[in-house]
Amino acid sequence: MGKVLYLECNSGISGDMTVGALLDLGADKEALIKALQSLGVAGYHLYFGRTRKCGLDAYDFDVLLEDEGHGHEGDRGHDHGHSHEQGHECDYGHSHQHDDSNNHEHCQEHDDSNNHKHCHDHECGHSHDHDHLQVHRNLQDIYTIIDRLDSGSKVKAMAKQMFGMVAEAESKAHGIPVEEVHFHEVGAIDSIVDIISVAVCVDSLGVDEIVVSPLAEGHGSVRCQHGVIPVPVPATANIAAAHGLKLRFTDNEGEMVTPTGAAIAAALETRKNLPSSFQILKTGIGAGKKDFKQANVLRAMLLLEEEEGTGENMWVLEANIDDCSGEAFGFAMESLLEAGAADVWYTPVFMKKNRPAYMLSLICREEEISRMEDILFIQTTTIGVRRYPVLRTILDRKKRKVMTEFGEAEVKVCTYKSRTFCYPEFESVRSICKENGLDYQTVYNVIRREAEK
Repeated sequence: MGKVLYLECNSGISGDMTVGALLDLGADKEALIKALQSLGVAGYHLYFGRTRKCGLDAYDFDVLLEDEGHGHEGDRGHDHGHSHEQGHECDYGHSHQHDDSNNHEHCQEHDDSNNHKHCHDHECGHSHDHDHLQVHRNLQDIYTIIDRLDSGSKVKAMAKQMFGMVAEAESKAHGIPVEEVHFHEVGAIDSIVDIISVAVCVDSLGVDEIVVSPLAEGHGSVRCQHGVIPVPVPATANIAAAHGLKLRFTDNEGEMVTPTGAAIAAALETRKNLPSSFQILKTGIGAGKKDFKQANVLRAMLLLEEEEGTGENMWVLEANIDDCSGEAFGFAMESLLEAGAADVWYTPVFMKKNRPAYMLSLICREEEISRMEDILFIQTTTIGVRRYPVLRTILDRKKRKVMTEFGEAEVKVCTYKSRTFCYPEFESVRSICKENGLDYQTVYNVIRREAEK
């Protein structure tokens, strides 16, 4: 039984929203604080609290930059406005009191933005009044900081992957090499903390698979130091295009998906679809800093996938063909299987004018449809392909090698509930038959008996 993390991005995604949702889901906060302290990066405090978004209780995580002051507009271009009468926790254990209130239901529009978390030298470029902080870091500098992290190699690799995606997207947006993309020191601190926090929290949860929903995005434009740029901002659009992220535009004005959020979604996703059936173990909600007509939150769910077989959403592609040679059909099947089709088959049919023909059918995953259609149109004479979704259940399987009296053979071992089935692989059976002059059934049964032992 596997644990699946599902990120529901119906109100966009950003770094702080993701960290808040994962902490609310049960990620180890103390392990996160310890990991961040190991970086040796100063100039910020961590905020952990609760807030309400359109009446929903949500985890409020934020990175408070020391030079910007609490509750004042800072380098990220938004007013933090955190207020909790009991005070709030910071990474160094200090408690800071605020008079402004963030604990009431508020669904009106504000100028503060959870989305301006990408204060890189190029893309966001908010007005920076702190000249003494204008030290720039390039991607290699960021990687050096990540290498100091007191966490496993998996966490470091995840963090580097996310930062690399952002840097590549910025480089394309501005037409410069990746190594020339620089991050303002303050902006870099913000992004470093968000990205590393996501990596640490995901590792803490110990999930087996991660599914990310389509990302809801706003419309219009945002202002940066170079002027007004469209939404989604170029870096976000570049990440979505490069990594196949699905976007869904809404009627909300402004940015809902940040480059950091897009990189998180692209790096974390390990499968496209949710399990066909599952149990919800826990739900976490991370708060954003904007207010829309719907709650500006990122919901994370920890799911338990069913043990008995694996339900999987697949697609069937079909084409009726009456003017293609047998050789071409054979080559098309080989090409489709090599490209990742789960199965390919031909069915004799009669088409119009009573022409004998074949229906070419294949089954594949949704992300493979375009590649399969390319092969069908190029390698066969079809001028049209139809498709429809199907759901298949497959048994857990693994390959094993067993030693028999005739030599080594490969076996496929499948499990269903408490039962195990052993199926000798055809190539092994055929090879032994030819080498020893034996019949197929005898060799097949010998291999299966050895596997069952």
